[in-house]
Amino acid sequence: MSSASPIIQPDDAAEAFVADLERRAGRFETPCAGGPITWRAWGSGPPVLLAHGAQGAWSHWIRNIDALAEERTVWAVDLPGSGDSALAESKDHASISAALAAGISQLIGNAPIDLVGFSFGGVAFAHLAAYHPELARRLILIGTGGLGTPVGRVDMRPVRKLQGEERKAAHRANLLGLMLHEGADDLAIRVQEMNVFRSRLDAIGLVLPDKLAAILPHVRAPYDAIWGEYDRPHPPGPQEPVLRAIQPNMDFRVIADAGHWVMFERPGAFNEALLEMLSKPPREAL
Repeated sequence: MSSASPIIQPDDAAEAFVADLERRAGRFETPCAGGPITWRAWGSGPPVLLAHGAQGAWSHWIRNIDALAEERTVWAVDLPGSGDSALAESKDHASISAALAAGISQLIGNAPIDLVGFSFGGVAFAHLAAYHPELARRLILIGTGGLGTPVGRVDMRPVRKLQGEERKAAHRANLLGLMLHEGADDLAIRVQEMNVFRSRLDAIGLVLPDKLAAILPHVRAPYDAIWGEYDRPHPPGPQEPVLRAIQPNMDFRVIADAGHWVMFERPGAFNEALLEMLSKPPREAL
């Protein structure tokens, strides 16, 4: 969040929730072109790496980390140009993938791992799996765009010049216009406020119209997907056939009563589905 931007007064409970989860994380940095990539880790067991969506950070997974960490070592990365991470050498997938691959090798090792990417993070991880196949055990896509399908209508309001309750109301409206199906609580607003102004990467051109569809045929690892029933930018109906055309035996699950930010809005159902996917041995991709 830019120090020059007027901020809303954080809700005490939401602020404490975020602070507690971050306090319990192991924090690590690996080199990137303009500074570090920042990684956080919780739990123990086989590693799973999480990547957030555009204008997000590790906190996109704030309602999932503890449940996943009961069975896994959960790694959450701030993608280059987001959160606490510097930009990659170039604003393209090859440079982003190279920086991520170097960090994974340094922190987690060179054995293949499970990759879970939300929205832009799914597209970034698909490129990572294609460019560095030795690191990808499986790929799970969460509400990703870039499949060449029409983008649903989203309604967004400018927030940078607002303060106080007006700013909070604008964040709530934007969350309901893009990310969530029903309600935007104080935690959702706090995460949005934390992340949106720290994003220095315009991800639109790295996703749309069909960056994911173009790279998936080059991904050797098996992939599965989880979607929110009411995902506004990328409704699940048109996405499933595109994904199945490349890997017909994939597992595609839709979480009821959830929007784009499915893992935040319906964490119980999402965590159960994701852990079940992760518990199965990776199948052959093709």
